[in-house]
Amino acid sequence: MTHKIKPILATVLPCYNEEEVLEKTYTELDNYYKELIQNGIIDEKSIIFFVDDGSSDATWSLIKQFSQESKHIKGLKLSRNQGHQIALLAGMQAVYGRCDCMVSIDADLQQDYRAIEKMLNRYKEGYEIVLGIRNDRESDNFFKRFTAESYYKLMHLMGVDIEFNHADYRLLSNRALGYFLEFQERNLFIRGVVKLIGLPTAKVYFDVKEREAGESKYTIKKMLAFAWEGITSFSVIPLKLITIVGFLIFIFSIGAGLDVLYTVFFTNDAIPGWASTVLPMYFMGGIELLALGVIGEYIGKIYTEVKRRPHYFIEEEIL
Repeated sequence: MTHKIKPILATVLPCYNEEEVLEKTYTELDNYYKELIQNGIIDEKSIIFFVDDGSSDATWSLIKQFSQESKHIKGLKLSRNQGHQIALLAGMQAVYGRCDCMVSIDADLQQDYRAIEKMLNRYKEGYEIVLGIRNDRESDNFFKRFTAESYYKLMHLMGVDIEFNHADYRLLSNRALGYFLEFQERNLFIRGVVKLIGLPTAKVYFDVKEREAGESKYTIKKMLAFAWEGITSFSVIPLKLITIVGFLIFIFSIGAGLDVLYTVFFTNDAIPGWASTVLPMYFMGGIELLALGVIGEYIGKIYTEVKRRPHYFIEEEIL
């Protein structure tokens, strides 16, 4: 299956307090769109769709200004900060049916936006999903590189099917986008859900640039929360680990019991009551709290899902 030679492209950019980089992002992307249109690669109806994720700075004012300067600029402002994944979802829902394909990319443009043309080439070959894969992590410091690589390895260990070094830079055909939007979970992990669609998928490799202004909004706390979200949304292995740990504790307890009996009957070093009371109490107490915590996380997710609260509310929009 091949697609249109000049598709209508929608590029979705979630933004949160990005006033320092947004003007450069707008200028570069708008000029890039004009170049793609002039070269007959995309339709002139293509749009650049900014999603303001409840920013407290001038991000939305800038987006409105850009929309007056360029017919390609559209966007919406969420009523409050909902997080990157929900902001991206809002943009995907807004452009569905208005384009032949959409690309999601970060607003700081550290991801090489010129790889979009490569994605479009694979799309025109018939691929419904094109994943952007970063070439390497040489631009990252040691800590970020180590934690990122450990994260992907941990996700695979937990049975989560995600692509190594793929973030949220991808192309989806309108059909793939429609399939994606049929997933209704509130605990959203987009890069995991996309892999479940199953339509023809290709990869495009790109370089990552240094951030030119401002600071990354992805703090260590947010990255850890995102990692845990991915694991608990797509894997029940943490629950199975509780069973395994319980079995290991049972084996350990038998060994500890035999050791205590040996100490009591064959040596004179035993302190009456200490081994049989203190060790099991601390050991089992720690394991029980850990198990309750993991189970609690899953119950909390079920609680969030069954309430079926809206993902977001739109305060303003430019369509």
